[in-house]
Amino acid sequence: MQTQFAQAMVQALRSRPRSIAPKYFYDQQGMELFERICLLDEYYLTRTEIALLREHAGRIAALIGPHAELVEFGAGSPDKARIVLDALARPARYVPVDLAVEGLTAARRELEHAYPSLRVEPLAADLTEPFSLPERRTAQGRRVGLFLGSTIGNFSPAEARDFLARAARVLHGGALLVGVDLVKDPAVLHRAYNDAQEVTAAFNRNLLARANRELGADFDLAGFDHYAFYQPDEQHIEMHLVSTRRQIVRVCGEAFEFADGESLHTENSYKYTVDGFHTLARQAGLAPGPVWCDRQRLFSLHWLA
Repeated sequence: MQTQFAQAMVQALRSRPRSIAPKYFYDQQGMELFERICLLDEYYLTRTEIALLREHAGRIAALIGPHAELVEFGAGSPDKARIVLDALARPARYVPVDLAVEGLTAARRELEHAYPSLRVEPLAADLTEPFSLPERRTAQGRRVGLFLGSTIGNFSPAEARDFLARAARVLHGGALLVGVDLVKDPAVLHRAYNDAQEVTAAFNRNLLARANRELGADFDLAGFDHYAFYQPDEQHIEMHLVSTRRQIVRVCGEAFEFADGESLHTENSYKYTVDGFHTLARQAGLAPGPVWCDRQRLFSLHWLA
């Protein structure tokens, strides 16, 4: 039986234009490369979001309240959640939700050691599909979601609206804190997705390396260029792997031809204005609350009730 990744890759290569969901970037090697991206000088998103969380943790904690249940969607590393947990009064439970079970297991060990009284219950789930959360263990506090890292930008606006509506349902009247990358000078965006050390290029090509490792594919990584650019009309970064020559690759026993210059579209990363994101949130049935932005207005944190 083919894995979900195998099915998605084969379907992507059969399609025209060729495109695959960015969630398949994140095997172990992909997560390690992304952690390196987050430390790059050009990649402002992570450090700006962390600075905002630290600056406003007290206000966020006051909105969340005591005995809360914190649900982190697309959890990965728990570093940002820990900033919130440290500010909360007697949090009852932390539920990290992610596809990568290995990362969730490591996060559980780390958090149980750091917060002995906190229940940590990881949940492996695909955020692009319907999912359920564990039953509430206490009725004392609120159930509040975190969706950080501008991961919401990997969804199209329609997909983002659907996700926000699903999150509102599973949070049962709680609230959601969302990290949203803002529309800005395209030159800043270009540098962020085309770093001088080419770590983002390696992250992009790792999708093909993953296919070689897991699916017995024969992609020549040197035969594909990383290509990322800003689409101002769509307000998103678009990322591709572009074939540098005519070539044939084999995946799951099937042969696929790439023409010289043909691409595999691997990611969109949507950017929003504050008003634009508020409109999207309202369409999903959420009520926009406080918004925190850095002085350069690179990034924003949105409280949605």
